[in-house]
Amino acid sequence: MITTKVEVSKMDDEHLRLIRASVSNFMADCARRFGRPGRLLDIAPQDHEGAAPYFQQAQIDTLDLDPQSGATYIGDLCRSNDDLLPAGSFDWIACTEVLEHVLDPFAAVREIRRLLKPGGYAFITTPFNFRIHGPLPDCWRFTEHGLRALLKDFTIMSLEQTETVGRPLMPVHYRVIVRKDDLQEPADLTHPNFPH
Repeated sequence: MITTKVEVSKMDDEHLRLIRASVSNFMADCARRFGRPGRLLDIAPQDHEGAAPYFQQAQIDTLDLDPQSGATYIGDLCRSNDDLLPAGSFDWIACTEVLEHVLDPFAAVREIRRLLKPGGYAFITTPFNFRIHGPLPDCWRFTEHGLRALLKDFTIMSLEQTETVGRPLMPVHYRVIVRKDDLQEPADLTHPNFPH
């Protein structure tokens, strides 16, 4: 684990302000567009305001890996939590500034897809041009093309970015809305019964 003290640059201080404002605006916009009674899973929102201030008609549950987090469910997003939550449990999932911290983002996205009802939406944000930050681990940065590959089993409804001034193709972060359209789960290409 990295324990060296990192001095935060002025650029990263500014980018953090941009990201927090962008996430708040994104959640407010998602609530305006999709807010109604239903179930929402907010993944690891403890240090920030999360979805609750915006999705006021929804039943909101939380999921976190940390047993001290106070989350509704303690589980690892990088594995199936079917012992805690059956497939198709949620109308919406908010996953803001989380995917960069997971050890296996493809497994995390599969679990998000499993937990969504058919026709359900996930609201995802992730940084790009922003320093490695806490909590550790801080593992990944995704480009637009990387996000499209990561989210290939969803319909991408919108993929927006907060631009970095003077740095084309290096946005501060991304905001993505995806929909789970079909009733079937994606094929498991590693399953022994999958035809090769």
